[in-house]
Amino acid sequence: MNIVAGAIIVIVVTALTCSAMLFVRRRAPHGSFFTDGDRASGVFGVLATGFSVLLGFIIFLAFDSYDQARSGAETEATVVAQQLETAQFFPADTAHELSGELVCYGRSVVRTEWPAMADGTLGDTVNPWGVEMFHTLNDFTPESDTVQSAYDRWMDQTASREQARVDRVHGAEGLIPFPLWLVLYVISGVIFAYMLFFADRGEMARTQMMLMGSVTVVITLLLLLLTFFDHPHGGGLGKLEPTAMSRNLRIMNEELASIGLDLSLPCDEAGRPS
Repeated sequence: MNIVAGAIIVIVVTALTCSAMLFVRRRAPHGSFFTDGDRASGVFGVLATGFSVLLGFIIFLAFDSYDQARSGAETEATVVAQQLETAQFFPADTAHELSGELVCYGRSVVRTEWPAMADGTLGDTVNPWGVEMFHTLNDFTPESDTVQSAYDRWMDQTASREQARVDRVHGAEGLIPFPLWLVLYVISGVIFAYMLFFADRGEMARTQMMLMGSVTVVITLLLLLLTFFDHPHGGGLGKLEPTAMSRNLRIMNEELASIGLDLSLPCDEAGRPS
């Protein structure tokens, strides 16, 4: 959801609730439907406080997951670049094969996995190039201390890369369960309905609109913010994009060119096997 769509939603919802307030105001008695305004305000304070505490706690948890996904994407990109350097300490044939698979891994993340995460269709899919790198080293036996050290380092980096990928894809299909969304929307509906009982024929129309409109704008914005954190990947203002991996792919290509390594990549531009 982009900022324009969010603004339209806020305007439409606010217009609807303000119109409902003005409609109820026509038939409302002077002083609102409550005979004891102080008691009604106290009950409304309990409703609003409970809702704000619950929503604030959920937004905090959602932001933490958003930050975890961002950090995971950056760490994954960094580890892929580090593995490219480690791969050069393997024998030439193995180094060429691993280097090509690492580049294909990065391409797959940027052009295949990221759109799937934005659409919520990634599921439990694994990156095929992670599997290919495993097969490449499955039967490999280090023949020197240098290669053994590189092999051990590669395995450590592979574990770090896989954990970073888990952090990156975390929340791609939504972080907040449906029952929690249902509770939030039901409480929001209760608050809006309660606000209608404050309709007062004796007050000016613009005062009544301000009363309802301010509450509507705040609650709608908070729910939209929660929706943003619930699906952090994709395009749009503030959304997580594969910036780190795209940058590191360019750096990796420059590094390969600087050492004169001309790879025959086993994939196309989108990271699909060729």
